[in-house]
Formats: sequence, C-alpha cells, structure tokens
Amino acid sequence: MELTTVWYVVVAFLWTGYFVLEGFDFGVGALLPLLSRDEGERKQMLATIGPVWDGNEVWLITAVGAMFAAFPVWYSGLLSGFYLPLVAVLVALIVRGVSLEWRGKVEARERALCDAGIVAGSGLTAFLWGAIFGNLLYGTVAATALGGAFSLALAMLHGAVFVALKTAGPLRDRARRAALGASAVLLPLAAISLPALPSAGTAGTSTSARTSEAAGAALAPGGGAGEALAGWTAHPLPWAAALAAMLALAAAVALIWRRREGWAFTATAASIVLATVALFGTLWRAPLPGLTLAEAASGPYTLGVLTWIGLVALPFVLAYQGWTYWVFRKRVTV
Repeated sequence: MELTTVWYVVVAFLWTGYFVLEGFDFGVGALLPLLSRDEGERKQMLATIGPVWDGNEVWLITAVGAMFAAFPVWYSGLLSGFYLPLVAVLVALIVRGVSLEWRGKVEARERALCDAGIVAGSGLTAFLWGAIFGNLLYGTVAATALGGAFSLALAMLHGAVFVALKTAGPLRDRARRAALGASAVLLPLAAISLPALPSAGTAGTSTSARTSEAAGAALAPGGGAGEALAGWTAHPLPWAAALAAMLALAAAVALIWRRREGWAFTATAASIVLATVALFGTLWRAPLPGLTLAEAASGPYTLGVLTWIGLVALPFVLAYQGWTYWVFRKRVTV
C-alpha cells in the first residue's frame, strides 16, 4: 500500500474519531436546557462529558495536523476555501470551552451565560461541520443546509443516547424521550443525506457540470436508477457504508425504544463511523474540486518520516483515551 493511501486512511480515521467522540458531547451541550430541570441536573449532564470533552478535541487537532503534514495542498485549499465557516467553528469551540471551564467558578447570573455559551458553541459547531462537508461535496446552498441539519440532528441523537446511558432517574427518562424525538427528525434527513454522500461521485467537477450530468442522467434510459447502479459498481465502499449507516440508525432507534442504551449508543456511534467512511470514500476520488489525492500529498520522504512518528505516537494516544473512558465508565448520579 502506498504511503499516500496509508496517510489518507489515517486522516479519515482521525476525523472519524473526532466525529464519534465530539459528536456525543456536542449533543449533550446542545440538549442542556431541554433535558435539565434544575442546577443539580445541569451539573449531572455536564459531569457526563466533564472528564473527556477536552480530550475529544485532541482528535480534531491531530486530524488537522496530519492533513497539514501529509496533504498540504488539500489542507491549504480547504482552509482558504472555507475560511469564514472554519473561523466560526473555532470561535464556537472557544466559547464552548471557556463556558465549560468557567461554569463552576462563577455566580448564578454568569452561570446562565456560560450555559448559553455551551448550548450555542455545541449546536453551532455540530451544524457547521455538516454544512462545510455538504458544501464541499456539492457546492450548493441546499446541500450546505441539509448537511448541517443532518449533522446537528445526528449529534443530538448521539448525545441524548449518551445521557440516557450515563445517568439515572428522571434525567435518564427525559434523555430517552429526547432521543426518540431527535430520531423522528433525523431519519428523514438521513434518507436524503446518506445516499447523497456516495452520489457526489463527480466531486472534482464544477457545480454546473454536476448539475448538467445529473439532468442528463435523469433523462437517459434508466434515469437515476441506472446512474446509482453504475455508481455502486464503480465505487462500492461509499455506497455500502451509506446503506449500513442507515441500518445502524434504524437499529439505534429500536434499541433506545427498548431501553438498551448501551447497544443504542454503539449503534449511533457505528452510524457516524459508517457515514464518515462514506464521506471519505467519496472524497478519495477528489478531496477538492479538480484536485487528485496524489496532487494533494507531500513527498515520499515527508510521508516516510510521518509514518515513523505515527507508529510511535498514535498507539500511545489511543491507549490513553481508552483508559480514560474505562475509568469514567459508570453512570453519573447527583
């Protein structure tokens, strides 16, 4: 396997870890005023992510750092092309982080401002990541809005299931009901968004060209079904991952209905993993419009040095994070 392929898989793995782990604490933050009824329950909710939220953000730093080192052209093109939304992501993360850190050190009035910062920072970041990748794939306002709505709804479902898994009593019951409510919004969005990921098979072309090709395919014999079949044959991994993600979401809803929070959380995490696989499986063909992966990559020497660094550092980071989650695995009580 070429080092370009190895490092693309590493970058995709780091983004996947970020979306899975930050996904649930974004959801917890966004749901804070909807699930908690008093200060005790707010503290209980935030205690579920308190030991891990800042460690989860390390995955983003590592993913962006790996992109910078292994794929500098992709990194520079992505950051310059999405400069304003990425700045908004950074501002939202800063507001959220400061609010989480200061909340336990201020008086009641300032605490309400911190709660607002947690909700806004969590919800906005979850929305913006989906919007950025939706726009990257299709370049339209509709895709941007759909991607953002899907990402936010998925984070809220993931977070609600996590709260139900980590708490007890009335808060657990409300979290379960919130998960079912979020799924009612998410499933229709998923039915549109997930098949759209591998359908963006012409990511390297312009928006107008994609529109023309889609119109031509719809008018051709067999229409969209023929195009979908051709896409499945040519690129089976993104299509299989997108289909499996939809099945995982359906399984999550059934499991939360049966109060099997542990398995439901596993299913929501699996749906995020599979959706990210579909996303990066599609971007493999063209990480940016008009740019191939080989053109975006660093030279062989740089990739070789990065490989040795990764072989030493990555297992240590994974072991440490796994140990952290094991230590704080029990339910949080008031």
